[in-house]
Amino acid sequence: MLPQSRPVWVLALSTLARSTGNGVVVSIVVLYLTRSVKIDSADVGLGLTVAGVAGMLASIPAGHAADVIGARSAALGSVILHGVAICGYVLVGGFGGLLVAAGLVAVAEAASNASRGALVALAVPQRDRVRTRAYLRSVTNVGFSLGALFGGLALSRDTAGGYATALVTSGALFVVAGLAFLALDRTPPVPRPDGASPWQVLRDGPFVAVGAINAVLMMNAGILNVALPLWIAENTDAPISVFAPLLLVNTVMVVFLQVPVSKGAEDIRGGARALARSGLWLAACCAVIALAAGRAPWVAVAFLAAGVVLHTVGELLYSAGSWALSYELAPEHAQGQYQGLFGLTTQLGTAITPAVTALLIVRQGWIGWLVMGALLASAGLAAPAVARWAERTRPEPAEPIATASA
Repeated sequence: MLPQSRPVWVLALSTLARSTGNGVVVSIVVLYLTRSVKIDSADVGLGLTVAGVAGMLASIPAGHAADVIGARSAALGSVILHGVAICGYVLVGGFGGLLVAAGLVAVAEAASNASRGALVALAVPQRDRVRTRAYLRSVTNVGFSLGALFGGLALSRDTAGGYATALVTSGALFVVAGLAFLALDRTPPVPRPDGASPWQVLRDGPFVAVGAINAVLMMNAGILNVALPLWIAENTDAPISVFAPLLLVNTVMVVFLQVPVSKGAEDIRGGARALARSGLWLAACCAVIALAAGRAPWVAVAFLAAGVVLHTVGELLYSAGSWALSYELAPEHAQGQYQGLFGLTTQLGTAITPAVTALLIVRQGWIGWLVMGALLASAGLAAPAVARWAERTRPEPAEPIATASA
């Protein structure tokens, strides 16, 4: 349960501070903007959507910047900027201010995700990248849960001062998370080979195809966060209050099982197998959750709980497989921009999930669950073939990167 090297300790402590701050922001920002700043909820949704698009557009350029100036410098700067931008929410007085503040937050977050992904690639040995990302994801879940609890304190007070204090505290945690990277050795840019395009990822069709598979499988998050509560409330006799403990089951499983489930997914073929298995587990999850409709309350709860367990296993396999392919298919000199593109596809999958789940599940019921399951299974089963295609097109195997010295 504890990091085994100094670089992982630093990454873990930074992740804990950042994810705690993020948990605070996610839990309060919408209510802060609607209740304290008095912005219409529709305008808040529009502003956050526009900001999300800006973040997606910034992902690849931000990753390229990390390749040029060095991953540590880029991660340090972007995480601190993210914290400062979050503090900017307290200055918002209307829709225009929301667009500026949310846009800065989204761009800084995209830059942070790409540069931190590249930093892991350079700070730990190649064989440990997936395990490190798995460990950091466990830490992220712990930090986010703590942040949500702290955010709940601000929600219970429901005052402008309470929200502002929580947001500034969150921003400060991000600044601490960024400064923590000073404890890592410098990560100088990896020289770009002669003749290599500075925007290589945009010409890498096989990797883009892997990213498309990632976008589809990323929709698994919407099953838990969007579709499940609506399904419980509108289509089952289970009490809606069961949703909270089901989320807790997911969180606990991720914290304790992400690292062991990631074993065997350290290379391209292992990662592709993990994605294929993920699609099947997620498809089984959809079928089991669909069976909760029309059952007695305790039977419905049993099906829902089983579905969440199946979903979490699929989610864990998806995470491990996606990390393996995003790292192992990326040339070492362009880890930043490849992580940026992969992050863009992750954001794309997250963005389209509410619409897809509303169209398939809310409107079509159990048939929609089966269609969703078939979609996820198809994407997962396509991963090995697409990964082999991408592997064949790599110019040469990536050379291992030595771990940062103590």
